[in-house]
Amino acid sequence: MATKPMERKPEWLKIKLNTGDNFKEIKSMMRSKTLHTVCEEAKCPNIHECWANRTATFMILGDICTRACRFCAVNTGLPTELDLQEPERVADAALQMGLQHCVVTSVARDDLEDGGAMIFARTIQAIREKMPLCGVEVLIPDFLGREQSLITVLEAKPDILNHNIETVERMSDRVRSKAKYRRSLELLERSKRIAPGIPTKSSIMLGVGEEWDEILQTMDDLRAVDCNIMTIGQYLQPSPKHLDVKMYYTPEQFAILKTEGMKRGFKHVESGPLVRSSYHAHEQGKSVVESKV
Repeated sequence: MATKPMERKPEWLKIKLNTGDNFKEIKSMMRSKTLHTVCEEAKCPNIHECWANRTATFMILGDICTRACRFCAVNTGLPTELDLQEPERVADAALQMGLQHCVVTSVARDDLEDGGAMIFARTIQAIREKMPLCGVEVLIPDFLGREQSLITVLEAKPDILNHNIETVERMSDRVRSKAKYRRSLELLERSKRIAPGIPTKSSIMLGVGEEWDEILQTMDDLRAVDCNIMTIGQYLQPSPKHLDVKMYYTPEQFAILKTEGMKRGFKHVESGPLVRSSYHAHEQGKSVVESKV
């Protein structure tokens, strides 16, 4: 199922820009509340579509990551402070946007004893207080394997617990910084053991040198820890200093992977060239809820 490497992006990766009123309003609001979004920091290809539809993924704990993953465009360095008022500002922004489903992620904060878990919990609580009917999804780092940090987040009762495995096991050490493939699986397994009623989710990007069978094995590994939702997208090189794209997968191949995932028992699989972890997050959560009915 491999594809040939391509020097230029294929036609299906061309992005339609939309800088209408909703896009401009959300960008202005984020700046006025001194908030960060992974949409901007990670150079997400769907930012124009999502912001035009008044959806965004908030990035808490600042905009400087303590890790330097070779695929990620987020700034790396040593963070200088912890903003204890950030949860309230995120909740205010979510309320102003009228969100039905709010996604909250963060940079890795290995400099903090709890990895930032307390701020995640406070953000969930702040959104709940202002918007009781809004779904809350958190995309968390691995907290260096600290179980208590995971418990802190789960006790705030997010609707979905997301942690990205990012790539296949063989490529993990080359692609990710400090994060470990088995540690990510362990986090997802622990989440189900601690809070079995909270759906879990994970994501993988393709095109960094993995083999087709390894992708299927990653699906099997995620299902072995009862992961409910999987997203699959194409890796796009943020800059020349990041990992090279080894191959581009076709929309047809992504469709095959969606079928393979559903066959394995995922409640929802979002698979496509431009798919990112938070893409169509509201629909993913809805699919899991409906599957329980």
